[in-house]
Amino acid sequence: MKSRFYIFLICLLAAVRAAAQPRTEITGNLPDYVEAMKSGLDFPMAWHNSRLPFAEWRAEARGCLLACAGAFPPAAPFDSVLLASERRDGYTAHKILFNVSAWSRVPAYLLVPDGDGPFPAILMLHDHGAHFSIGKEKMVRPFDVPAGVSADADDWVRCNYDSVYVADEFARAGYVVLAVDALMWGDRQAQGGTQYALQQALAANLMQLGCSLGGLMLADDMRSADFLASLPCVDAARVGALGFSMGAWRAWMLAAATDRVSAAAAVCWLCTTDALLVPDNNQLKGGSAYAMLLPGLVRYMDYPHAASIACPKPMLFFNGTRDKLFPVNGVQDAYDVLHQVWASQGAEGRLVTRLWDAPHCFNRAMQAETLRFFNAVLP
Repeated sequence: MKSRFYIFLICLLAAVRAAAQPRTEITGNLPDYVEAMKSGLDFPMAWHNSRLPFAEWRAEARGCLLACAGAFPPAAPFDSVLLASERRDGYTAHKILFNVSAWSRVPAYLLVPDGDGPFPAILMLHDHGAHFSIGKEKMVRPFDVPAGVSADADDWVRCNYDSVYVADEFARAGYVVLAVDALMWGDRQAQGGTQYALQQALAANLMQLGCSLGGLMLADDMRSADFLASLPCVDAARVGALGFSMGAWRAWMLAAATDRVSAAAAVCWLCTTDALLVPDNNQLKGGSAYAMLLPGLVRYMDYPHAASIACPKPMLFFNGTRDKLFPVNGVQDAYDVLHQVWASQGAEGRLVTRLWDAPHCFNRAMQAETLRFFNAVLP
């Protein structure tokens, strides 16, 4: 009897202790039922779920994407002015100022090749990197800036772009290049400098105003592409977009959202939602993810379905097998979706996808192949 009583007492104490522990329902920034939530995502707006002719599906899917982006700023005349210029080997680098919207007048770099135009053009879209002190300077070698800005840009380019200012290389190869800061970066930072935590607060406040951070970025990129195409030195039928990391998201999103862009290259940003929302993935930290989210989009389509709106345009997608931000299985699944869509439209030859034995970077070999891609599709 004594032993039974002790066993009962031990069980009772264990139950009391368990009851005293707080109940939890969140692990690793995800609800414990995340798998059930993911299993319920059926992506009704994906091309493979549509019964519409492709052109009709494309128009409907684009409308859905833009609706999820939220309210866009009103447009305004570009009213560009030239601030300064620097002659370089084979091209001239200009600092300009123009209205990207009625709400925002932005400085930018415009690189123009020597010779007679009109030239093909590339909108260069900078990365995130949780590094906000520079934006456009990640793509263009800056001039007439404080020494600290030049040093900052050189360090960033060395670490992420194999010591190459990609915009300058494209200008030297005969492309007009435009590079503009995204909201929060460079000349569009917060007072006192953008801090990491600002992203979440800014995104929340924009959502209360009917906008989204990713949507505002998309709106600015669309107007920047319009501005680039409007320049006399540019052939408006040959405008492309190129970006690395967050810039890659911006590049394929832009190609999906507007036909102002004829082709795009996206280096190191494409995956499935299922593969991104796993323990320890960078996406789960929250802050940086806001810049690359369109609220509610996942109720209609996944990332590769949204990127497929760009079909049948020439598109290039690269990722690294050692890129810790994007699980390879999710990247490959996303690529498979793209190939199915382009193949369905007889445009398989216009789609380039490749997994490189590389980490999260845009190295010289990738750059060279990307330039060859644009030379072929924007001759």
